[in-house]
Amino acid sequence: MSHAKGDRRERELVNALDEAGFAVMRAPASGAATDRELPDVLAGDGDTFYAIEAKSSAGDPIYLSGEEVEALTYFARNFGAKPRIGVRFDREDWYFFHPADLHVTDGGNYRVKKETALADGTDFPEFVGDTEKVTLAEVGDDGPDEDVVRVLNAVEQGVMDVEEAAELLE
Repeated sequence: MSHAKGDRRERELVNALDEAGFAVMRAPASGAATDRELPDVLAGDGDTFYAIEAKSSAGDPIYLSGEEVEALTYFARNFGAKPRIGVRFDREDWYFFHPADLHVTDGGNYRVKKETALADGTDFPEFVGDTEKVTLAEVGDDGPDEDVVRVLNAVEQGVMDVEEAAELLE
């Protein structure tokens, strides 16, 4: 990821969190600009505080070094924040992971594939508390409404977006 693109993505995340009601700042000395290990973004809403390492990619898997994740976790613990890895692939929204939920490679690095982000990541609306993800398995064993199952299947298959589904299920 080029520095300009990474900076642009970080600013985009900061603006989205701000619009969602969070107090938020980009750590201007994060990354290679300092010897101190700082996360890219700090955000809080009075109840929940996050230290976020933000990464973006055109489509290739995103890798983080073990040192990056360790530094994020250390900072978050000492600051009183929840550590999160925020990933954004081109033409997709932001998805968030706790570091412990990421795949660890044989070399001790961390990896997020695009399909993993879309399937298992916490999307932006859920991250900021606007929605809660419901999977087909969570619908229930007591005979879910067939219309609900059809709508959830359409979303899962990419035929219907989440906003349309939410309107139909209200």
